[in-house]
Amino acid sequence: MCCSRNSKPMAQIMSDLHLPRPTRDLVERRHALAPETEDAFRAFSKAVFAEGALDTRSKQLIAVAVAHVTQCPWCIEGHVKAARRAGASDEQVMEAIWVAAEMRAGASWAHALKAVEVIGDTDKRDS
Repeated sequence: MCCSRNSKPMAQIMSDLHLPRPTRDLVERRHALAPETEDAFRAFSKAVFAEGALDTRSKQLIAVAVAHVTQCPWCIEGHVKAARRAGASDEQVMEAIWVAAEMRAGASWAHALKAVEVIGDTDKRDS
């Protein structure tokens, strides 16, 4: 990994620039800006992750996969920890990540049909 003059890895520099750590001050300031909405979101989140037709472990493994697709580092960290607390093994966490990777790659593969269609349309016009 590339490093700057101060020997910080580039990934850390980018993280510092784009993804501030959720300090107590930032969290409190965010809440103060829209308290009712944030409280509603927290209640929604709690309801979503409550035991239901899916157990908590399964829900957290789904969240791990989605967090990787949405590329949310905080979500990855939080949901991996929550999945492990809910009894998920390291292998189950990794398998969920591979499912996410396949889904993301699969979308690119499926959308390649659009490119092939455009190539065909262009070839017909150029003939």
